[in-house]
Amino acid sequence: MGGTIRIGVDVGGTFTDFALALPNGIRTLKLPTTPDAPERAMLDGIARLLTQNGLAPTEIGGIVHGTTLATNAIIARQGARTALITTEGFRDVLAMGDEGRFDQYDIMIRKPEPLIPRWWRYGIPERIAADGEVLLPLDDAALAALAPRLRAEGIDSIAIGFLHAHANPLHEERAAEVLSRLLPGVALSLSSRISPEIGEYQRFSTTAANAYVQPLIAAYLDRLEAGLAMMGIAAPVFMFLSNGGLCHLDTARAFPIRLVESGPAGGAIFAASLARDLGEREILAFDMGGTTAKVCLIEDGIPRRSPTFEMAREHLFRHGSGLPARIPVIDLVEIGAGGGSIARVDDLRRLHVGPQSAGAMPGPACYARGGTAPAVTDANLVLGCLAPGDFESSGLAVDTSLAEGALVAGVGAQLGLNAEASAAAVIEVVDAQMAAAAREHAREKGVDLRTRLMIAFGGGGGIHGARIARRLGIDRVLVPSGAGIGSAIGFLLARAVFELGRTIAMPLDRFDPQQLNVLFAEIGAEAMALVSRAAPGAAQETRRTLILRYRGQGQTLSLPLDDGALVEGDAARLAEAFRAQYRQLYTLALDRIPVEIVGLTLRQAEIGTDRLNLTPLDRLQRDLPRQTALYDHDTGCAIAAKLTHRDALVRGRPVAGPALIKDYGTTIQVPAGHEATLIGGGHLLIGRIAKE
Repeated sequence: MGGTIRIGVDVGGTFTDFALALPNGIRTLKLPTTPDAPERAMLDGIARLLTQNGLAPTEIGGIVHGTTLATNAIIARQGARTALITTEGFRDVLAMGDEGRFDQYDIMIRKPEPLIPRWWRYGIPERIAADGEVLLPLDDAALAALAPRLRAEGIDSIAIGFLHAHANPLHEERAAEVLSRLLPGVALSLSSRISPEIGEYQRFSTTAANAYVQPLIAAYLDRLEAGLAMMGIAAPVFMFLSNGGLCHLDTARAFPIRLVESGPAGGAIFAASLARDLGEREILAFDMGGTTAKVCLIEDGIPRRSPTFEMAREHLFRHGSGLPARIPVIDLVEIGAGGGSIARVDDLRRLHVGPQSAGAMPGPACYARGGTAPAVTDANLVLGCLAPGDFESSGLAVDTSLAEGALVAGVGAQLGLNAEASAAAVIEVVDAQMAAAAREHAREKGVDLRTRLMIAFGGGGGIHGARIARRLGIDRVLVPSGAGIGSAIGFLLARAVFELGRTIAMPLDRFDPQQLNVLFAEIGAEAMALVSRAAPGAAQETRRTLILRYRGQGQTLSLPLDDGALVEGDAARLAEAFRAQYRQLYTLALDRIPVEIVGLTLRQAEIGTDRLNLTPLDRLQRDLPRQTALYDHDTGCAIAAKLTHRDALVRGRPVAGPALIKDYGTTIQVPAGHEATLIGGGHLLIGRIAKE
């Protein structure tokens, strides 16, 4: 990415965060998101940054942008009018799913409804065999006869998913050719391009989701480009992908499904960079924003990754209760526990927090924008963790009395609690939920969190981080410099990356290295072209992986490959490496069962980026008293707590809790029995005070 002055922008559900990278450090900004037109807050923020820092539009070298627009559209079912065209007899694959049940004992199990309703799913006569042989040619006449019906239904986007199209895309490409001629302007998503891998349900689900959000994302990016052009900004704009890499806007328009976790992925890249700089091997990244909280496991400076993702889960922690998307993502768990998460009491007088969020409009009750439901931010304000002045830079006139009224009406009236006790209950519940999410994620991965360093960031990470760490048995919490806009900074640290995969059926006793080399060359050329769009002229690196399993098993393992072409003698080496990895995971290897290759993946990435100067340039301008009243959850009453600016801290002089440390864009809470120490890079390390 050219130019030394760059901007990272994270458009969240509640706030839009900005990081302006200057040669001498980072300027930040946090504005309320404009949900009806997300680009408006982004354009307003960029204009404000230029004005405040005396910059001309032509001085901007690049903009990196991540957004929750695709995710929110899928969760809220607010995407385009989308149709599915598939093989005749298979239009109900999206509804039938697979044989998996996330709760085998619940006879009333509820799975998410498909994004495309049955009346907009159409079967066309055609058939391709699993090996790619054409058994029944595509019926062009039936396809042409369908076009007027699609036009009459007002269809804006079409997902094309034929059986075994991953083995032979001929019919999908022909269908796209016919429909593009008959229905100009209608977006088309082909499963052989979106997810060219075996498994029709996952492939169809991924393609349906891509088609569902494609017109929305394309229109948004068009408006954004037009707005930037009107401002005189000609710098390239890149989108941040769910796998932690960058892509060109044209790639984002074609593959919007790969944007679904782009914001949280930016936070993981931010935490991973910090881990490498600090020499920390095992990290739990905790990112609490306005709408959600996210946790991610990081080893040796690399976030864990996954080839699949689940969207719109019906049950918070239940794998299999959502819509599958076969896309490469940074492996994290996200729950509806952010500053805007709404508290409510059910008919059994049980207190719940989230996943519903007040969002940016109307926002928590304290924002004075018409919101009446109590949110986590209201609770933190009433308990003294936040103050009205904390929101001045975002242009919000926060009112504590509105927060108190909402908590009494929404929680206290049902439970017989005053405003303070209601707020304390809300915080206890949301902390417990976030700790449970981290604990469950670690349990699924076989990880002991107690030995890890937690890196807490996002607008609410510094307030809740130390308390959640205590619940998890974690002794050290790092609140980094720039914590309030961590994802936006993470965008600026990323490289151009694209990943592709293919399905193949190859027993190792019939190992064909030439076939594998040809496949790797084909997808490598495609991935290289996509990376080159985002990073013209940059050096690139390639990482290749084979996916293997025991014949007949459903579970697979991934084996990374060395550089260079595969040769005949590699079969024995691959078999031994697979069995060694299997033995490490499952204790016992099944030596008598043959091993087979079922897929391959290729990750193409830009090599190296300009190193950012992360020195914070923003300073709090308001004066603070030396003490404040802060609610203590252990004693159930207000106590005196130290209050200071982060800028006033001195290295080597720890601040003992209870204390609040105000930073630009966030607040850090140091509980009693803990102390915060300023370390290199301007980061704050919170640890427990050893008892004598």
